Formats: sequence, structure tokens, C-alpha cells
Amino acid sequence: MFPARVLAGAPLVLVVLALSGCSPLWSCTDTTAKRGEAGVRVQVENASGRPLGVTAEVVDWRLEPHPQVPSEGDKVHFRYRFDGADEISGPAVDACAVDKKRMALGCRTVYSSQAFGPDGPLAGDDWLSVEHPDQVAEVLLIPNDQSYDRRTCDQDIKDGGGTHPPEPAGRGDQL
Repeated sequence: MFPARVLAGAPLVLVVLALSGCSPLWSCTDTTAKRGEAGVRVQVENASGRPLGVTAEVVDWRLEPHPQVPSEGDKVHFRYRFDGADEISGPAVDACAVDKKRMALGCRTVYSSQAFGPDGPLAGDDWLSVEHPDQVAEVLLIPNDQSYDRRTCDQDIKDGGGTHPPEPAGRGDQL
């Protein structure tokens, strides 16, 4: 009779262990989102590819010396804005100066929460350093939100995992 009671309670014990995260059956998987199509104006998307209701746009750009280090020559000075973002904890996207073939010459992540300036809230400007400024054809934004990357399975087997944003864009990436 005792073994029958133990066997009857075994499924309940497994359910409790699984729900607590202590199950040997616990499965954790990390995946990386596909990089979205870069553009001058993009709809920002989460790691699952769903739109966040935020638009990011490069308003304009030009080559000029940075005022703090004019001796370094021309840099890419660009202005951008986020429409529909939260002023405190909104999204972030990668901005890249590209050549005529859309090869990244220099990139950096711009955050809506750090965008402020004379053009109003959620509008800002930044600088990109590139090796050959004369090759810059335009500045593009990549729509993947880079503001939050959840923990990986290696970091937290119970609560980590899932879809992560793509690696930030860098010099040499084809956009």
C-alpha cells in the first residue's frame, strides 16, 4: 500500500518542482533576433520583431570637426528624433554612417531617454567617428530595440533565456 501512495503522489511532486524552477526537466533556450532593415526612418521593434509604436528618424547629418577636438578632422554629426517614445525609459537603436553600398563605416547606440536638445524632447544629436569621412553616403538607423537585453540561460537558468536583440552593429557590417 505504501508504494502505491508514493507513486500516486509522484506526479504532484514533479509539478511542484517544475513550477518552482527546480526541475531537472527545466528547459532554457537563448535565441538572437534577426537584425531589422536599416533606414533613415524606422519603426522600432522589440526582440520578437513586434513594433513598439515608436518611430526613430535621422533628421539630418553633415561632416564637420567636433568642437571639442577639431584637430581630429571631420566627424559625422547627425540629428535624430524618436516619436512615440517614453521620455524616461524608451527604446534605443543603433545609428550607423554607411557608404554607397550600405557598409557600416561607424556605429553607436542612441537612446531616446538621452535625446534632448533645442529641437525638443526626444530629439538629439550625436557624433560618429569614421576612418574615411569622404565615403559617408548617409546615416541609417537599425530598428531593433537595444535598450534592454534579458539575462541569458547561463546567467539565470530559471528566469533567463528567450529572444535577445541582435549584436550592436559595427564597422564593416552590411546594412
